[in-house]
Amino acid sequence: MGRGLDLHDRLHNRERWRSDVQAIVDLPERLVRWLDTEAGLGDARLVRPVAGGNANVTSLIETANGPMILRHPPQATISKLAGAGIAREFRFISAIAGSAPVAEPVLFCDDLDLIGVPFSITRFVNGEAITDRLPKTYPDTAACRDAIGAALIDALASVHAINPPSAGLGSIDKGRDFVLRQVERWREERRERKARDLPLIEAIGGWLSENAPAPETVRIVHCDYHLDNVLMASEQPRVNAILDWEMATLADPLVDVGLVTAMWNRDESQPLGFAFVQRMSNHAGVIGGDGLALRWSRRTGLSIDRLRFYQAFALWRLAAIVEGAYVLHRLGLVDGKYERALEHDVPSLLDAAARFAREEGFA
Repeated sequence: MGRGLDLHDRLHNRERWRSDVQAIVDLPERLVRWLDTEAGLGDARLVRPVAGGNANVTSLIETANGPMILRHPPQATISKLAGAGIAREFRFISAIAGSAPVAEPVLFCDDLDLIGVPFSITRFVNGEAITDRLPKTYPDTAACRDAIGAALIDALASVHAINPPSAGLGSIDKGRDFVLRQVERWREERRERKARDLPLIEAIGGWLSENAPAPETVRIVHCDYHLDNVLMASEQPRVNAILDWEMATLADPLVDVGLVTAMWNRDESQPLGFAFVQRMSNHAGVIGGDGLALRWSRRTGLSIDRLRFYQAFALWRLAAIVEGAYVLHRLGLVDGKYERALEHDVPSLLDAAARFAREEGFA
């Protein structure tokens, strides 16, 4: 789900991820010299790749100034816009740092002579990436899962509290139209590239377009905010850093709230799309998505009156985007576990979107 990278780019890039780590090993000298002389980061060396994300290569490097994270698009990337995501991420975390939990930005470089692609360096942040199981140091209780949800939504609220957004992040006026532009973009994409009949793509998309509310405000939004895009502290539920800002933009902050709350503690009697980012919260007695949304509203002072619309939009948009990967699978271009699972995940996401939309009048 990337801005600047289409789905084919992202899937192609993921397959090249390991070879690109080796490419960095083969190209250290000029980068090491540049980091020393131009950035003041002496004795830089690659430690290991860091898992996570489909679009960009992420590596841990050690320097005389401490551990850092090197991020860049794959060097054999298809899209000429691949570096735009890294540049965008660096701009946004530079604007957010000090107000919300993000990795400290160190430098961005677009000199292609160094490693062939633009890259960024941020300070390393230690923490736990939680998907479908708790860290060993966390008690397996509903109270602990509630605390994780509270930390997750509080970190998001701290981003949305930044007002006004810094100059250079985008147009406020354009941000007001984000939902409508996204709906039309992904309706058109699914009309042009399809592998099966999914009537809810067009039905819900048309309803979203006709019923999109005017934003109460425009703030910084992450655009892909859920549990496995944060690092939690090892000792207790606290967000040490929000990761993967390459899709960030300016829009109604309910775009983020809709996604994270739609994914949180969903009804297990219904099929789960992308269960790996939901299963940890799907336990009896754990706070629901509405409870997290109310907490966010109290912390930001912003309304959640149209929450159901934004939950429907979030799951519809996700389904419409990742269906592109299933199209590639059906064409024989990719054949991973993730792509195969989309046969069922996409319809499940659309069904969930429809359930949210019906509460707002979708027939």
